Amino acid sequence: VMATRTIESRRSRLITMLILPMMSCSARLPIYIMITGTFFALEYRSTIMISLYVVGILMSVVISNILGRFVVKGNDTPFVMELPPYRFPTKKAIARHTWEKGKQYLQKMGGIILVASVVVWALGYFPHHNELNAQQQQEQSYIGRIGKTIEPMFRPQGFDWKLDVSLLAGVGAKEIVASTMGVLYAGDDSFANDDNYSGNTEKYTHLRRQMLSDGISPLSAYCYLLFVLLYFPCIATIAAIKNESGSWRWALFAAFYTTVLAWIVSAAVYQVGSLFL
Repeated sequence: VMATRTIESRRSRLITMLILPMMSCSARLPIYIMITGTFFALEYRSTIMISLYVVGILMSVVISNILGRFVVKGNDTPFVMELPPYRFPTKKAIARHTWEKGKQYLQKMGGIILVASVVVWALGYFPHHNELNAQQQQEQSYIGRIGKTIEPMFRPQGFDWKLDVSLLAGVGAKEIVASTMGVLYAGDDSFANDDNYSGNTEKYTHLRRQMLSDGISPLSAYCYLLFVLLYFPCIATIAAIKNESGSWRWALFAAFYTTVLAWIVSAAVYQVGSLFL
């Protein structure tokens, strides 16, 4: 988003900022890997991953045309930028940048993601009832009540309340989506001795068993990935759009329209896919 300041035309700059959230960032990648690795066979995982990037690109092309025609008015100016000479990076530069990026990620892991995971765990633990099993405790906890409240909004996508809560947590940072799912699905072992699963430990991972028991199908899992791809950009992106556009209006518009678009696309894919599966 900050790089859009090199675009001279304000109209093109605004449109670019508004469609950038549809490009898959590194924060979404762990979610893609977790869900595709859990629900889809090895030979289909690369296709699923590539399809998410393709959907993001196609949706950005469609939305940019709609925004340019109906929302962002003005005339375009030709975009000309002189490119510097590119050289193959040295081993020293690669090592330095790898260390810097790894350090930044570890700092983020120890900061916002750790704090968010603790908060999610606390919301799932309190109020605590010793007489309830793990699944009942989650449903009666604060986070369970929040999830149950918003669950009707996501029934057209086939999501359950745990997926709804993870999407809500991802508003702050997309990395929190994966950690939230890990916390919510970690403690429920109510069916660990189920005869249908006990003999298939190689085929079914713990997360897969948990999600299948909650009624999450591969189709709804793919729709979940589509929702993560398109919905609300993280807070940092919203702040960057506000700073670069000079107005909260465009930042809030980006947050609103991407979430609505994610709901429509994921619901449409699930409803159409349900007719054939």
